[in-house]
Amino acid sequence: MTMSFVRAISLIFVLALSSIAYKLSDTGVDGASLLRECPIFFTAAKKCDPIAPKSFLPADVMSVAKDKDKGSHSPNFNVLADILDAMQVMQTDYFAPWLGTWPEAIDWTAAVMGTHVSGAVRSLSEAIFHFNSEWESFVDWKLQTNLVDKYFAQITAYYFGQDAFAIRNEAYDDILWVVLGWLETIQLVNVHSDLHFKSDFEDKVSTPEVDSFPRLSYIFLNQTYHGNTWIPAFAHRARVFWELASNGWDTKLCGGGMVWNPRLLPYKNAITNELFIAASISMYLNFPGDDNPSPFYGPRSTDNSALHTRSGPRDARYLKAAVEGYRWLAGSNMTDKQGLYTDGFHISGYQDTGNNNTKCDQRNNMVLSYNQGVLLTGLRGLWEATGASSYLSDGHKLIQNVIRASGYDLASDSPIDDLLMLQPGHLPKWHGLGRAGVMEDPCDTSGTCSQDGQTFKGIFFHHLVGFCAPLVEPSPSPDSTVNTKIDGRAFAAARDSHAGACAAYGGWLRHNARAALATRKDGKFGQWWTAGLLDRWTGPWPSMADDGVPHATNGVDYRNYGVPNDTTWRAQPSDGVPSTEPDQAQKPLAGIGELRKRQEMQANEADAEANTKDPNTRGRGRTVETQGGGLALLRAYWQIVHAP
Repeated sequence: MTMSFVRAISLIFVLALSSIAYKLSDTGVDGASLLRECPIFFTAAKKCDPIAPKSFLPADVMSVAKDKDKGSHSPNFNVLADILDAMQVMQTDYFAPWLGTWPEAIDWTAAVMGTHVSGAVRSLSEAIFHFNSEWESFVDWKLQTNLVDKYFAQITAYYFGQDAFAIRNEAYDDILWVVLGWLETIQLVNVHSDLHFKSDFEDKVSTPEVDSFPRLSYIFLNQTYHGNTWIPAFAHRARVFWELASNGWDTKLCGGGMVWNPRLLPYKNAITNELFIAASISMYLNFPGDDNPSPFYGPRSTDNSALHTRSGPRDARYLKAAVEGYRWLAGSNMTDKQGLYTDGFHISGYQDTGNNNTKCDQRNNMVLSYNQGVLLTGLRGLWEATGASSYLSDGHKLIQNVIRASGYDLASDSPIDDLLMLQPGHLPKWHGLGRAGVMEDPCDTSGTCSQDGQTFKGIFFHHLVGFCAPLVEPSPSPDSTVNTKIDGRAFAAARDSHAGACAAYGGWLRHNARAALATRKDGKFGQWWTAGLLDRWTGPWPSMADDGVPHATNGVDYRNYGVPNDTTWRAQPSDGVPSTEPDQAQKPLAGIGELRKRQEMQANEADAEANTKDPNTRGRGRTVETQGGGLALLRAYWQIVHAP
């Protein structure tokens, strides 16, 4: 990640160079001695010529990509139908409208499920617009809007069903999922409003019908989407939770970075820092402003009255937080030799009173899919805010590393291993984050995923959608004094290179979608998607002992098997005995001991044949989290490969 570190540092200079919506002196960013990258967007006189990217793909993949889609998709409406089927099952079988939540979810996974639903409804709204603008309406408009409103009503119910008070007291990553979720819903409302509810009153103001009933016509014609009523509430919760999470940024240890959990020993992990980057840049780009002071108050004025905290759109502090967050993460040595983000860092000797070490020097090498995904939203947002194409380059490199680690070769557009050559009862080779070209987490094959682990893959594909959205010219800043200009040649090159690279991922997405769809039972997705390809399997399904995953050297998988009760993870009390009090916000559903006992019981069950036929009944089985993962994957396949 050396080049990423250089690019990340250089992008602070970009902020100075392009004067994006604020002065560096106003935010405390030190622009001295920083490296330079010439941005594609600028607001002052053009001072340099940005290097137009030729391709975000390796040379051996470029030739394949030339024959692929270059922006105009060929819609496969069966994929959209699969998305709607997946959402229907998720919201019918798992969502309780009277509670406003998914009762079997926990706080943070419910926040992710809400994000998946908002994203899928946004895709539905965009598809409806294209149906009705490019083809004759294929179904009555009342049925179209009814479907959107049905799911939006459930999202609104979740606003009240979300246990916001409990999440406020949980770890910083739990808090940040809430921020991203409601910003996603705000984007849904904005897109749906722009596509379907622009006022046409002025166009019809002189028609005979309007003249006959002017007041009534005005009321009906001058409406916007009713979802806009909820934007202040969604925005307020996003702001409150971002401010709570920002308390986790720490410069005393490791030179910066977010602390994961304030109730455990300092651990600076990838996901919390990626979430902070993604949430901060999303607040900068999508937050509409909030002048509701509850429940925070600012410093007192001279007359001793509380000054309310207020925040508007394009607030420079969010951009500053995102840039500094990525600069720290990119230079943290958090990636392994495959270019994948490991889980995080401890500080060796932290509890030793004679040790003055403050460096992150004890890395947990666990690799999980969601640690490769959330950052994609951050990188895409940083591109939109700065016009620095290196952010796009870093994102594409990460995606390509993930695809390679799943056992898929982009140059041949096929899995590395030939499934037809496998002997019955033998697994394809583990490549680091999957096998046979299908993404897996290390717990998938053995059926030992916790509630956390069952959520991870869907998170990756949700953020892949945002990253691979077509590049568009920046929208005007809310600050009318800022006039963003564009280097047209460099922007066109970045736009085409980005579209070509994302199109090259289409075969991999199709392959994963086909595997995942084959795991459905009664419309419910399984967790282990690779099983959908193993139709020649014989004998018992793998356990941790023979799943081919190097569990012993992968690091500590606390997400699936619990936070270890030792002095590396938990603070040591005064009596010298490590605390046994569980951290309820982070404790998975079952520990490794219980999961192994389940496997032993399954192996001894009389109906072993049923287990052989369906490996996705093991462990937690099919859940709302596995359904959310399937939904997010199908949406990525639709948006990147087939959406008009």
